[in-house]
Amino acid sequence: MSAQLDVKPGLDIETRLFIGGDFVDAVEGGRIPVINPHDNSLIAEVAEARAADIDRAVEAARRAFPAWKRMAASERGRLLGKLADAIEADGENLAYLESIDTGHPLRDTRGLDVPRTIVTFRYFAGLADKIDGRVAPADPGFFNYVTREPVGVVGQIVPWNFPLMFTSWKLGPALAAGNTVVMKPAELTPLTTLRVAQLVARVGIPPGVVNIVPGYGNTAGQYLAEHPGVDKIAFTGSTLTGQKIVQASAGNLKRVQLELGGKGANIVFDDASIDAAVGGSAFAIFHNQGQACIAGSRLLVHEKIADEFLYKFLALARSIRIGNPLDPATEMGPLTSPGHRDRVLRYIDVAKQQGSTILTGGNAPTDPALQAGCYIEPTVVTANPDDRVCQEEVFGPFVSITRFRDDEEVIRMANSTQYGLGGGLWTRDLQRAHRVASAIRSGMVWVNTYKRVSPASPFGGVGQSGYGRDLGPESIHEYTFAKSVVMNIDAQVPPYYKR
Repeated sequence: MSAQLDVKPGLDIETRLFIGGDFVDAVEGGRIPVINPHDNSLIAEVAEARAADIDRAVEAARRAFPAWKRMAASERGRLLGKLADAIEADGENLAYLESIDTGHPLRDTRGLDVPRTIVTFRYFAGLADKIDGRVAPADPGFFNYVTREPVGVVGQIVPWNFPLMFTSWKLGPALAAGNTVVMKPAELTPLTTLRVAQLVARVGIPPGVVNIVPGYGNTAGQYLAEHPGVDKIAFTGSTLTGQKIVQASAGNLKRVQLELGGKGANIVFDDASIDAAVGGSAFAIFHNQGQACIAGSRLLVHEKIADEFLYKFLALARSIRIGNPLDPATEMGPLTSPGHRDRVLRYIDVAKQQGSTILTGGNAPTDPALQAGCYIEPTVVTANPDDRVCQEEVFGPFVSITRFRDDEEVIRMANSTQYGLGGGLWTRDLQRAHRVASAIRSGMVWVNTYKRVSPASPFGGVGQSGYGRDLGPESIHEYTFAKSVVMNIDAQVPPYYKR
């Protein structure tokens, strides 16, 4: 097969590995089929990286690191800004690729995924020359300053649910801080990350600073996490895989940053604006077909307003337009893979077995045009807090409804899972908003909104949702270490040993 494949008039996508500034064939791997989840047709086959290819990529990153670290921070920022400009100019191509590869509706890839990617790179372009240190208190005659040094070679593993956006979330802070990168995109959705690699080469980022190696998790991902030449591994994905990465990283005690699963509690109090809560709660769970770690997948509604809320919420869920992601009118596309669609359908069976009532959805759409794809209707079920669908991450257009009586009860419900990534609440009471936001054990809380993410604000969780933070100035600390330098300026230090 040719290394390049036309998938859209005028658009060539590179399907080889990107190592040392060039696209190269894999040494020993095969080819990975990339499938369009709308109809399960083949889009392309990309090179599969294995151990020898990871070795090449790590070596290229190590060679590039000293010069990239020494480069003026303002110049690193300028190159990141050029990359943001190139992504903006290529935005329609990237939106198209992301839609056919992931199933995101085109209105989302155009309106959310591509713009978020651009703004993230621009944020870190501006932050690159603002990474400062501090002066520490010191005894008379001494001067002690603390700097932030780049970690070195960073291995990054990008998930399949928002591959383009997460490419920027990982690359942006790592490169701004002076690190070099070996990135493994998910085998299901590598196309936009490879497209970004083409733009990296085009804008003049030095060879070896960014290396892109698609591959399978149990081969390329495992080897990258174990590699003694990698100083840090940053991973976004499932909690189970995150635990394996921690184990694999022990060989050289590399740094580990994990953004893992979630089971977001979305609380609607009896004084909330019901219309606002209905619309925001639908976005919280049905955007990107529910394939988001921060999805508001547990909807906790005060018993006084539950009937009115559900009447409007179910009507909205039933009105969502399911269809081909490339149709601008589509509001919900397919799940990203057949295997994941089947997993979500199994959770619907689990809900039924545990006594849930399916209020709407629960099936694949009946439209013949969608039968070949990975589609599931927006699904709403009743559930108890201890049910599996309230404790385990379904990761689909599937939300459980639970009623509560008072603030104390709902706080217990919100904190009753192993996860602690994101959550939300809807209320007009300012004191309640602050009190409940403080009581929810999670890395992020939204009030009268949901899933509002900014490159300036830290993103990450606690508990089984992982540790470390993407985005914000906090992410720079994830990709640097503190170096203390103590200087004797004019202190007269008596000899410790007397002769």
